[in-house]
Parts: sequence; structure tokens; C-alpha cells
Amino acid sequence: MTKKLYIGNLAYSVDDDSLRDAFSKFGAVESAVVIRDKMSGRSRGFGFVEMASDESAAVAIEKMNKCEFEGRLMFVSESHSTGKESRGGNNGGGSRFGQRPGR
Repeated sequence: MTKKLYIGNLAYSVDDDSLRDAFSKFGAVESAVVIRDKMSGRSRGFGFVEMASDESAAVAIEKMNKCEFEGRLMFVSESHSTGKESRGGNNGGGSRFGQRPGR
């Protein structure tokens, strides 16, 4: 089963490939993505790595959390769902125009 990790405080120079390379030392990496700003394309300073097994994810968290990577102290933890996937269309409430009923 894959385990998704949140990687925070990344240097802006980090790209998907360098993130994948850094975590592949601890096991098979299913995916590695640095989140980028939609308008500028610049890194937002965080990303996600999917490890192939729970064991390799645990080792990666232990070894890489609070470790310096490309000049910055990065933070690694298990990623948790935001719950947005199950809320439906309009972010959990209000009308489709973002106003509350009766206003």
C-alpha cells in the first residue's frame, strides 16, 4: 500500500526529480511532486512524495524530517486528507455564489 508524505519548507530550487532522488534512498517512490504556483510556475515551497510501502515511508520520515536539503531545513510527515474530496461542490456550504441563505 502506498503512503503519501507531505514535504514542507522546500528550497525553491527543488524540482520533482531532485525530490524523487532524495527519497528513493529509502525505498521505491511512486510519485514526487513539488507544488507550483499556477500563475508564475514558481515552487510554493512544499510537495508530496508517495512511497511504495508503509515501511519505506516510516524510514523516510525518520531520516529526512528536520534534515537540510538544498540549503533549507525541510519537514516531512505523513500526509492527511483535507476532507475536501467528500464535501461536494461548494466547499461545504452556502449558495453557489458563496453567500449564506437569507442575506
